[in-house]
Amino acid sequence: MEVARVVLGLEELDVAEEVMHFLDRTGRARVVATAADDRQLAEAIRQLEPDAVVASTGLVPEPLDRRPLLVVETAETVRSLRHAIRAGAAGYFVWPREREALAAATLRARRAEEVGSGARVVAVVGARGGVGTTFVATHLAAALARRSPDVALVDLDVPFGGASGPLGAPAPVEGTEEPATAERLLAFGEGLGPSQARELLWRHPQGFGVLLSPARPDAVPALGAVVFGRAISALSQAMAFVVLDVPRETGTLARTALAAADPAVVVLGLDVGSFRDARRLIEATGISERCGFVVNRASRSEVTPADVERVFGRSPLAVIPRDRRVPAAQDRGRLLPARGRTGRAIDRMARALAEGVS
Repeated sequence: MEVARVVLGLEELDVAEEVMHFLDRTGRARVVATAADDRQLAEAIRQLEPDAVVASTGLVPEPLDRRPLLVVETAETVRSLRHAIRAGAAGYFVWPREREALAAATLRARRAEEVGSGARVVAVVGARGGVGTTFVATHLAAALARRSPDVALVDLDVPFGGASGPLGAPAPVEGTEEPATAERLLAFGEGLGPSQARELLWRHPQGFGVLLSPARPDAVPALGAVVFGRAISALSQAMAFVVLDVPRETGTLARTALAAADPAVVVLGLDVGSFRDARRLIEATGISERCGFVVNRASRSEVTPADVERVFGRSPLAVIPRDRRVPAAQDRGRLLPARGRTGRAIDRMARALAEGVS
């Protein structure tokens, strides 16, 4: 199993011990050194060259040289968030509430050091409700499946199962376990491995697997960040690409998914509100250094695709035109064909992501 080497720098000794023991217990990270001040932290990083640095903002006065920084605080404040952004943090986590997201981020940092190791995990998240996040995620999975037979889509919308209808997935049959949904993950616990996770995927006709959500609000407490974090980790060892359909919220489950992904694809609409909400989402989740943008339902507007680069500093991965066929296709559980303007735009995005462009 891959294990990330971590240097830990936290000012509160009791919190440092909790974080160290937790990371060691996950089996995904090993703390190789601890530091109580900024000089000790700098020296440990220089000597040990860890995969990631987990530290509080008070011990990181300036950006780290080529080392992923994961900031941990016991309370979220505007000051510490701003400090984390200035320090170039790859993630910001409130302890202990977001510890599973922290564990996922340390493993992702390890994989970033190993070119070609494991799957490319892509999270698709909406800047605001109604921008078409699930549309982008499902069609991206289909486009990637035309390049690789090993593509998985994970529907993280536990209470509503937002991807099931647009994909035409069969409804669960009462009294049976078919089709398998994410609830089956609970039976494996910590023993979930790549082969078990792969067997739980429902196979879409276009060649990609789907980890379906049960679409039941009462399943939400059981299927949280811990369970899905294990599933994402297992699938990333079994597949070439893992696409995460992330609900629009900044809770622990969403943070875990975004921490495991590189890149995170933020879906935008061409309106000021969408751009504003995207900024808030990026700042709240610490994905600024590894996010790309997709403009969905593009049409004539005062806000244009060129404004994406002006506001966010990078051009969109794709500009998907408004397509009148989408509502009818989703009602019938069908994906749009690869041909046409919409299909070509999504295919260009898939090609860029497959080639490592974000």
